[in-house]
Amino acid sequence: MRLEFTKMEGLGNDYIYVDASRFPVADPAALSVRLSDRHFGIGGDGLVLIGPSGCADFSMRMYNADGSEGLMCGNAARCIGKYVYEKGLTGSREISLETRSGIKKLSLHTGPDRKVESVTVGMGGFVIEQRNLELEAAGSVFCGTVVNVGNPHFVVFCQDAEAVNLPLVGPAIERHRLFPGRINTEFVSVIRSAPSVILSESEGSPSSLRMRVWERGSGITLACGTGACATAAAAITSGLVSNPCTIVMDGGELIIALKGSELFMTGPARIAFEGVVEYSN
Repeated sequence: MRLEFTKMEGLGNDYIYVDASRFPVADPAALSVRLSDRHFGIGGDGLVLIGPSGCADFSMRMYNADGSEGLMCGNAARCIGKYVYEKGLTGSREISLETRSGIKKLSLHTGPDRKVESVTVGMGGFVIEQRNLELEAAGSVFCGTVVNVGNPHFVVFCQDAEAVNLPLVGPAIERHRLFPGRINTEFVSVIRSAPSVILSESEGSPSSLRMRVWERGSGITLACGTGACATAAAAITSGLVSNPCTIVMDGGELIIALKGSELFMTGPARIAFEGVVEYSN
């Protein structure tokens, strides 16, 4: 069978996007494993299916590179906003998106050419499940905050996020006995007075955080939208940074704002390339 796809990325967090209303996929987990392979497939952090919804404008199902299904992906949600608008599937710049962690609201920001330059996602609320949780992994002890933003994260604040041996520590924490469902892990350090490429000068430059992430099911990625939200939630509520704050990742920056009890994420989305792949359903 021929499958049309669009490869998109949000700060380097790249997924393979398929319009499931046109191309139904019987086994998306297996297809994600096959297509995500960067040597023998298309290459990506996973597969995202865009479909109809009975309670929102569109629905999203996302599968990690190992075939496991994720509850939510902020970078993927932004890319879906760009996809459905620029493909003419909607003419609205305010979109509702059904995910496994609830309905998310997308606000699209277009440029003079009517192309979507950035997207703000209403990520909803969050739960600080535990602060100052200590655990031993890969021969070291880590103290972090467990935050649920629709999926679970272990946020570890440290002096230098760059110094962490992420390939060693990440998988050990992901599969730690304290997290039977596995967990995403962020290592975070404070950056003082870093300029933002997203906020205008009139809004000023909020305090910034440097974040590196190990995503369950995908490993090291260049960016993680829900991880940025979890990090901001832990940092803002503890008074570590101002609100909003800038999260600086390997793939670029996201702005996270806490308004009332809800988190809002603003960042770019980009189409890398499009193509057709042959596969067996």
